[in-house]
Amino acid sequence: MSDQVWPWPAGAATGIGSLPGTDIAEAQRIVLGELPALPHLPELPARGPGADMIGRGAGLLVELPVELYAARWRVALRPGRDLRRARDLMERDLDQLAEQAEEYAGPIKVQAPGPFTLAASVELPIGGRMVRDPGAVRDLVGSLAEGLRAHVAAVARRVPRATVLLQVDEPSLPAVLAGRVPTESGFGTYRAVQPEDARALLGTVVEAVGVPTVVHCCAPDVPLNLIRSTGAAGVALDLDLVTDLDALGEAVDAGLGLFAGAAPGTAPAGRAPTSAQVADRVRTLWDRLGFPRRRLAGQVVVTPACGLAGATPAYVRAVLSACRDAGRRIVEE
Repeated sequence: MSDQVWPWPAGAATGIGSLPGTDIAEAQRIVLGELPALPHLPELPARGPGADMIGRGAGLLVELPVELYAARWRVALRPGRDLRRARDLMERDLDQLAEQAEEYAGPIKVQAPGPFTLAASVELPIGGRMVRDPGAVRDLVGSLAEGLRAHVAAVARRVPRATVLLQVDEPSLPAVLAGRVPTESGFGTYRAVQPEDARALLGTVVEAVGVPTVVHCCAPDVPLNLIRSTGAAGVALDLDLVTDLDALGEAVDAGLGLFAGAAPGTAPAGRAPTSAQVADRVRTLWDRLGFPRRRLAGQVVVTPACGLAGATPAYVRAVLSACRDAGRRIVEE
């Protein structure tokens, strides 16, 4: 796989998605400045409902309107103000991206929740999460695939010299597969989704968007073989949560790109790690997997472990800068 062509430049670094604050213009300036090789469209959940991960993703659904009810997203009978707010926020973000990245030429990443994370979070009109109803999950997959295809096209129109990379966020996927999604009462859980069904449905989304797709899962027990079999270009994970090196090694050896979450999302020691520390973290994992260093710079993208919504603005700049410079160190070694 050493001669494989990746949809990102060697030594690239990027963010997972969320940042603190409510100023999208400033957030995009930070990302474009600190992550020039692979910037991403920032998400600012502090702006409130519709800017959160689930509301933002649900706003992309086609002919499947949603609304807020008791602080939870649920399927609605018709579009309403909650859906309009989610879509308006996205439009503002894309307009701001067009303004700031008009001349940008290179890969750019956008994020959206995947079908199983949405199904484990969005409720049916009659109550209960969508994941309880296989027919509803299939409808969700079709709606999301169409919506993501349109979203990717909208980004491409606004930044015509860029190439779009999609990140599908699936933090709930391990729980869905293991039957650990709790019911509303909290006394039970929903039936597990079978791996072959999950593979087919997630693969439908990956295939439909028509651009390289990375599946992000910042949870333990990432189903690496399942993700690899969907046709995804890569997997994004938190290196602190990797316990099965054999499974990760098999996925990487088979040609799956690795977005290595090598820096914490907040400052546990009061300061961001240095670029040397981040680079060493990535190299150490790579060496433990047993692959030659010549493959590292191309196959791996350096990232924070997860989103940065809970970090301070100063930490955000420091950790993104550390990831960027870590990528450059890996190229230069």
